[in-house]
Amino acid sequence: MVNILMIEDDTELAELLKEYLAKFNMIVTNYESPIKGLQAIEKTKFDLLILDLSLPELDGIEVCKKIANNSIDIPIIISSARSDYSDKVLALELVADDYLAKPYNPRELVARIQALLRRVKKPKNLENKKSDFQIDENEMTIIYKNNKLSLTSAEYEVLALFLKNKNRVLTRDFILENTKTMDYESIDRSVDVIVSRIRKKINDDPKEPRYIKSIRGLGYKFVE
Repeated sequence: MVNILMIEDDTELAELLKEYLAKFNMIVTNYESPIKGLQAIEKTKFDLLILDLSLPELDGIEVCKKIANNSIDIPIIISSARSDYSDKVLALELVADDYLAKPYNPRELVARIQALLRRVKKPKNLENKKSDFQIDENEMTIIYKNNKLSLTSAEYEVLALFLKNKNRVLTRDFILENTKTMDYESIDRSVDVIVSRIRKKINDDPKEPRYIKSIRGLGYKFVE
């Protein structure tokens, strides 16, 4: 049984999704009020949150900020009709794990929920598996499978940023803003070039990457 919290003020949609997800052994508790939804997260353990952005009382982006600021550990799928690119990027950079634009087929929502839960609910033996990468920030070096990588300053900063933000979507703007050796005024393509070089050095096939996944239209996500 998957216990899902939904914060959605469209009660008709919420009811439809609630009935549909029940077919897949997913129990949904919906709150029209984001404030009550946040209170529910603090009192009850939920497996996942489905969050709208256009909400009364408190915007969905503000909900994301509160969850991030309070270090609340819950996977989040944004379900929103808002098409503003900046909203999507900000939500993903803050705390969200996925973004599904309305309208959508509810079967796709099921697939995304299942995929997200597979990532966060890894078997203990996988969770405890030693990372292939170790960072030495004093020496500004990264060890990959017991071998020191030969990295430029930019390559080191980008790979270190990925390792510190595993399983998060990092936009190209975010990467540029959080690396000292890469000029923020550089074109987005420069990030792609650095990522391509890193992939070669860790033998990460760009067609079927093991570590650095391309997120179309947004940026990259590092998984291990």
